[in-house]
Amino acid sequence: MKIGVLLSGQGSNLQAIIDRIKEGFLPVEIALVLSDNPKAYGLKRAEAAGIKARYIAPGPYRTILSPEAEEIYITALKEAEVELVCLAGFMRVIKKKMLDAFPGKIINIHPSLLPAFPGLEAWKQALDYGVRFSGCTVHFVEAGVDTGPIILQAVVPVLEDDTAETLLNRIHEKEHIIYPLAIKLFAQGKLKISGRRVIIQETKNLEEEWVTRNALNEDKKSETG
Repeated sequence: MKIGVLLSGQGSNLQAIIDRIKEGFLPVEIALVLSDNPKAYGLKRAEAAGIKARYIAPGPYRTILSPEAEEIYITALKEAEVELVCLAGFMRVIKKKMLDAFPGKIINIHPSLLPAFPGLEAWKQALDYGVRFSGCTVHFVEAGVDTGPIILQAVVPVLEDDTAETLLNRIHEKEHIIYPLAIKLFAQGKLKISGRRVIIQETKNLEEEWVTRNALNEDKKSETG
């Protein structure tokens, strides 16, 4: 299955997807990486991995693509035969035309336990609010901001001495586990939307993969620590 990745910044989730493909964990091909930011480091990550990457000017608006830009994005993804669009830190609200072009085939990773703290800098919102637990969410994208049906979530405790940076770093660690896992579930046809719920088939295997990926992540942290 071919996927497309849209990003605006560092592209750490893109790198996690690339790594999981190389490991043989993810049965997908990244056909195209697009960015609304010509300086996005994620474009360099894609190029280093031999993946076609392209900057497309977003137009004059700060939070959405202009209609003209949106058409160019859709055309590029269609020409690359993309079957799933993965938003990975793409700082634009997806509008109806793109949703209609890829119905039920756009997913996003958000750095909070939705529906709590949608929108920008969710980890800072959580820290300022004083919650004991934060985390991240993979969800299908719909017309609302961070409102789509939830696929997977991971919980991250908020420590007494956490700063916005330290909390975000630990949230990223979980993002890099659950996003590739959600993509794999989609590619295997194991996700079904039923109203507000996403039904995951064969959850036993999901739990085993979750435990394995967590263990591998902890091993890597020990090696670098």
